Amino acid sequence: MKIAVIGATGMVGSRTTAEAVRREHTVDAYSRSGKEVEGAESSRALDLADTASVAEVISGHDYTVITTVSGRTGDYAEDIRNHRNLLAAQPEGKFLVVGGAGALYADEKTMLKDTEGFPEQFKKEADAFAEVYKEYMSSRDVAWTMLAPAPMIAPGDRTGTYKTELDRPAGDSVSAEDFAVALIDEAESQSHQGMRFTVAN
Repeated sequence: MKIAVIGATGMVGSRTTAEAVRREHTVDAYSRSGKEVEGAESSRALDLADTASVAEVISGHDYTVITTVSGRTGDYAEDIRNHRNLLAAQPEGKFLVVGGAGALYADEKTMLKDTEGFPEQFKKEADAFAEVYKEYMSSRDVAWTMLAPAPMIAPGDRTGTYKTELDRPAGDSVSAEDFAVALIDEAESQSHQGMRFTVAN
């Protein structure tokens, strides 16, 4: 497969690139800096705010994984707007967006971000991810998927195994390496198109 990774220099993006290359996929790596990413066929500069270019990348690859970090500029409204504009552009290719754990559900009606004890420092980011999720859920004629990590994600071991759930956490934590495994598994299987799911170790 020819896979694009947007946000390829970050914790998740760099591991996603490595996992795809490990499986002998051809990877084009995109980041705001355009910094070279090990193993990628090409490394290019791209900002998620450049809707036309992002849509062109998605349409030009078999699968695209968007791992950009919400709030990088400090303006969560901009992050929401970037995704809204991307959906409006209706790219022709298939793509996966990394979501946020705080927008998963603790029960049928309550998101984790709205539960007692949810860390205040993550609240704005979780609110933004929740809004982005709603934008995707209300979209039409776009081949999207969203994968949210467990509440705790950090560098660790690649075990190659994980648990899967839909809108509720599958566990407390996931290594960034196994999250990348799940991302490329989804790119290959495309079994959750038009849905959000989550994984944990």
